[in-house]
Amino acid sequence: MFRQGRDGGEQQVASVKAKPVPSSPMPALSDETLLKYAGPVPRYTSYPTANHFDNALTSDLYRDWLRDIPPDADLSIYFHVPFCRQLCWFCGCNTTVLREAEVARAYADLLVRELHLVRRPMPEAGRVRHIHWGGGTPTALGSEALARVMDEARALLDFDAAAELAIEIDPRTLTPELARSLGRLGFSRASIGVQDVDPAVQAAVNRVQPIGVCVAAADALRSAGIERVNIDLMIGLPGQTEDGVRRSVEAAVEALAPDRVAVFAYAHVPGIKRHQRLIDATALPGPAARLAQTRAAAAALSGLGYVAIGMDHYARPEDPLAKAARLAGLRRNFQGYTDDPAAVLIGIGASAIGAFPQGYVQNEPKVPAYRRAIESGQLPVARGRVLSADDCLRRDAIERIMCDLRVDLDEVAARWHVPASRFDPEIELLRPLVADGLVTVSGRSVEVVPDARHAVRSVCAVFDRYFRAAQAPAGHAAGL
Repeated sequence: MFRQGRDGGEQQVASVKAKPVPSSPMPALSDETLLKYAGPVPRYTSYPTANHFDNALTSDLYRDWLRDIPPDADLSIYFHVPFCRQLCWFCGCNTTVLREAEVARAYADLLVRELHLVRRPMPEAGRVRHIHWGGGTPTALGSEALARVMDEARALLDFDAAAELAIEIDPRTLTPELARSLGRLGFSRASIGVQDVDPAVQAAVNRVQPIGVCVAAADALRSAGIERVNIDLMIGLPGQTEDGVRRSVEAAVEALAPDRVAVFAYAHVPGIKRHQRLIDATALPGPAARLAQTRAAAAALSGLGYVAIGMDHYARPEDPLAKAARLAGLRRNFQGYTDDPAAVLIGIGASAIGAFPQGYVQNEPKVPAYRRAIESGQLPVARGRVLSADDCLRRDAIERIMCDLRVDLDEVAARWHVPASRFDPEIELLRPLVADGLVTVSGRSVEVVPDARHAVRSVCAVFDRYFRAAQAPAGHAAGL
């Protein structure tokens, strides 16, 4: 079902019917083949990607989008906290070191005021199905500030009884009292940043935390009633090796027994993130070593009973994320892979990004500019993207490939009421990837072979008309 938006673009308002995802056993791809696809490609947490946001998205248009939210819509809320107690040198997030408690309290006040600004145009409270606090380190705000924001959110919005409340944790600063406070606030899932258990690797990226610190954090969370615990690991850090990554995965899983594991690849961009200049670039593993580390982590997690989700997530078979993947109900947004069904994601906080059927909206990234907008009573919009009909079509196809490792382009075209022949140019562009064994194509059904899941972005790049226009041919870039 579709309706016309205020921007004149066609909007999909009905969800795609889930069905089981088939898989085909395929021979393993060679390192040489996968390394051919080891250049930089977007992570596709959105399409078009954030580097294609512009100034056409105004506060007035964002207000219209909020006004257009159906009364019975499912909502997801993302709170961004741009503060940490200590800066990790590998970090690519929008964050700074928090030095004064008063700054945290003042920022919480701004989050509350933005909640009111967002709620005012909405016709109804909506139904909140998912809340995610990210950063930075959300718990850097402290229990009192977190409670103030969460209490206000519950007063303004209708929380579903089964809503998942998730928060990212720095285990070095989580106290038992803070964990108990999170439990009282209703948080049901927490993500612990582990990265690597090797002390030498930790020292190389300014993230020193013995595994015992992570265990204490997980124990405190579970004791507080937060039973679902995820961990984040990384490959590509200075000093990491294939064997070291395997040992790190095994040690972290044995010690923490996480429900989900995300294995992220470090992106070294010192020209954008100046603090990354503190990392010894000569100690960074090259493409072949990164590929070996990626495969080592995947093999270790598979051996420990975890199911691969998309390109870099893993979950226990009984976890909702694994169930969503089995039934083609997996989604992808700015938090990565999720089973969150909400069609509307509202971003709250400096640099937070919201996603709507009509497009994307991003808040002012710098706290001073964000504060000025809030204090003047304005929605703190910095930029965004109004989706065209072609953007919607390609976003649909790319999300299915990222989540299911397959897409039926006939079905995608039918959902958007366009001829399936619209995708014929992409079918032609996939021929080199078919020849290299990364994908199979039958008619207009495209499937990524299991051993190429870590290069799935190169398949998505074929459908990204902006990337194709600005970069090298999509068949030669993946960013393992």
